Amino acid sequence: MNDRSAPVTMENNRNTEQVFKEIRKRDGRVVLFDQEKITDAIFKAAKAVGGSDRGIAENLARQVIQGLQKKSQSGVTPTVEEVQDEVEIVLIENGHARTAKAYILYRDRRTRIRDGKSELMDVVKEILVETSRENANVSNSPSAKMLQIAMAASKQYYLSNLLPEEFSRAHDEGSFHIHDLDYYSKTLNCLQIDLSRLLLDGFNTGYGYIRSPKRIASAAAQAAIILQSNQNDMFGGQSFPHFDRSMGEVIRELKKQPDYEEIYQAMEGLIYNLNTMHSRAGAQVPFSSLNFGTDTTKEGRLVSKAVLEAFKRGLGHGESPIFPNLVFRVKEGINFNPGDPNHDLYRLALEVAARRMNPTFSFMDSSFNQAYGEEVSYMGCRTRVIANRHGPEVSAGRGNIAPVTLNLPRIALECRGRQDLFFVQLDRLLRLAARQLLHRFEVLARLKARDLPFLMGQKLYLDSDQLGPEDSIREVIKHGTLAIGFIGLAETLNLLAGRHHGEDEEALELALRIIEHIRKRSDSYADEFDLNFAVVATPAEGLAGRFVAMDREKYGSIPGVTDKDYYSNSFHVPVYYAMSMFEKIRVEGRFHGYCNAGHITYTELEAPPIHNLEAVDRIIRRMAESDVGYGGINYPLDECRICSHSGVFNGACPQCGSPEIRHIRRITGYLSTDERFNEAKLNELKDRRVHFGPEG
Repeated sequence: MNDRSAPVTMENNRNTEQVFKEIRKRDGRVVLFDQEKITDAIFKAAKAVGGSDRGIAENLARQVIQGLQKKSQSGVTPTVEEVQDEVEIVLIENGHARTAKAYILYRDRRTRIRDGKSELMDVVKEILVETSRENANVSNSPSAKMLQIAMAASKQYYLSNLLPEEFSRAHDEGSFHIHDLDYYSKTLNCLQIDLSRLLLDGFNTGYGYIRSPKRIASAAAQAAIILQSNQNDMFGGQSFPHFDRSMGEVIRELKKQPDYEEIYQAMEGLIYNLNTMHSRAGAQVPFSSLNFGTDTTKEGRLVSKAVLEAFKRGLGHGESPIFPNLVFRVKEGINFNPGDPNHDLYRLALEVAARRMNPTFSFMDSSFNQAYGEEVSYMGCRTRVIANRHGPEVSAGRGNIAPVTLNLPRIALECRGRQDLFFVQLDRLLRLAARQLLHRFEVLARLKARDLPFLMGQKLYLDSDQLGPEDSIREVIKHGTLAIGFIGLAETLNLLAGRHHGEDEEALELALRIIEHIRKRSDSYADEFDLNFAVVATPAEGLAGRFVAMDREKYGSIPGVTDKDYYSNSFHVPVYYAMSMFEKIRVEGRFHGYCNAGHITYTELEAPPIHNLEAVDRIIRRMAESDVGYGGINYPLDECRICSHSGVFNGACPQCGSPEIRHIRRITGYLSTDERFNEAKLNELKDRRVHFGPEG
């Protein structure tokens, strides 16, 4: 019944027989017609829903040909689209609705694969002109362009070939965003690194063993190498969770105790290295963070002081360092109050923050950090990892495995502002996001220790010392977190309540209900899957403009929702809303406890508060009072590239007249220069309002 040598005929307008010999492809090419391909496509769709009779598929294929015969005109070559349309009609008319749905989904997937290939070529063309600005700290070098092209190809491959249809569709359509999709099956997000162990025991970067240092300068240089080497094994940030304590331990092991000047020179060298040495095939400097401030030993205190003094002095011409991100731990009894042993370091940290925007401040006495003593560490992007279902609740040796971010405004738009429907749809999307993270975990769990030669080979991850080169990393990465993030809470509230949480207390209560709901579901997934699911206040950069552009195209320009080029980051009050800094801290502080995978709050000042340290102190103390876990101050910071004069410039340098100005701003936690911001973040930057006060 399926004799491919027998001609397939059709009646033309003059009732004469013609033969289907050819078919026209989508790209215009004409190729030989093959009825067997129609049978194969139908049978594949049938098998997808449990079918097993190829004979039925052959019969349906013949009906497709007959349908084409009736509709075709003499001499007209049928197109692929016409054949596929006829397949759908025949399946439905014959009562094969489930097979028809599978066929339609398969057809749609193939269409998206083709569109993706075309989109990939467009992206490559853009990258060849200028590196993508999805990441503000990736350079515009040739190596960066090559890396970006490889990343774009990887994303397309994973969406088309690895991810289940429901996950790739949700990402493509903007329901949620799978972060760092280009690394989906290759590596993990970030890590807090146990520096003292590596320095005291030595390590191997793959080209030879590096013995433990004999001088503090060597220790600092090796610390930079460690950050760089591990950045090459991961896609996210690298951090030392107890930098002062770790370096203090190393100093005590040195045969010759260094004086302060030696320690200072070593810390200055570390900062120089972290602003010049590149990772990721030369595309960027490592995303580095140092946590410090609570070690009260003589050596630890000298390290903290030297780091702060070197940052205060700046780079060679006094420029503000972009990296590392400094995270100063605040804790009562240690440094926060007069009489505390490290209070002088806290005051120095305020002075440096007033000049350089770094350090930021982490609060060990907040309600959700206090139980862990001085153990909680943050990264500049806001990541926090501490609770652990599978081992010790520590920071060192642990990090985030992977994040996914929910498009909250999309849910509200789909629900037409109805709060009851919103929570139903939120649950649906949360479940899908959790399953996507679980899928990614299972994919990564198949990696072997040798696939991550520095991260696992040098035993950086907690319990990786139990692995051989051929062992799966599954049991080790259980110590990491799977983060569910969110974006656009303010815009969501404008749809659901008519006002956002910065301007209305009822809207604030609704906002807290939403984020508490997300946290409860996250906790339930942790119990269900026995993994460290957690909630992160997403630090959106490239994502800031992606969701809103898609939603505006679908729903139009809606005031307070899609009328700008970005969605507000996570739970933040919109940057354009005028309010006092203390009120902003009060509002945002209420969300930190729910976001156990990371959070941050900033206040925006009009200029560097170099001569008003008491105001900075009041801001930090208000953060502590408001149960903020991690926070800092923002302000414009402009630097002349010629004479190094700094301040806030309107145009050329007021001292030498040079137009060569370096505009430093904070983006998603880290510092960068505004020429590296993408369009969405540039527009957000223009909209930022100074928070008046501090008293309001």
